[in-house]
Amino acid sequence: MQFRTVLDVKVVDVEKRRNPSKHYVYLINVTYSDNTSHIIYRRYSKFFDLQMQILDKFPIEGGQKDPKKRIIPFLPGKILFRRSHVRDVAMKRLRFIDDYCRVSEEALLSKHTHTHTVNILSHLGSPLSHVIGI
Repeated sequence: MQFRTVLDVKVVDVEKRRNPSKHYVYLINVTYSDNTSHIIYRRYSKFFDLQMQILDKFPIEGGQKDPKKRIIPFLPGKILFRRSHVRDVAMKRLRFIDDYCRVSEEALLSKHTHTHTVNILSHLGSPLSHVIGI
């Protein structure tokens, strides 16, 4: 099997799921270096987890030392104690998530030459065997 990397990630739509409980998943078109593409599904919480991992791995780029030097974009936080499963919230997040994926990847790649360790979106591009449950 040939090694491939994620070339592009585009969040294209949202879809409501009812199992195990009501929630929305984002449909993400992932394009790989071998010119294949797949649609994968991820909950908002996976993007939020990604944000936390990026900020931990890249504290300078995340503005932890100097907020003026932050190049990693902000991602709206989780919604607590409100209905985050309503379509309006999901649709508003779609644009933010798509922009976030693009800007984060470009910003980090432009700052680092060791791109093989910086491909932050690759874990989003890995199809999971339990896609429905994410």
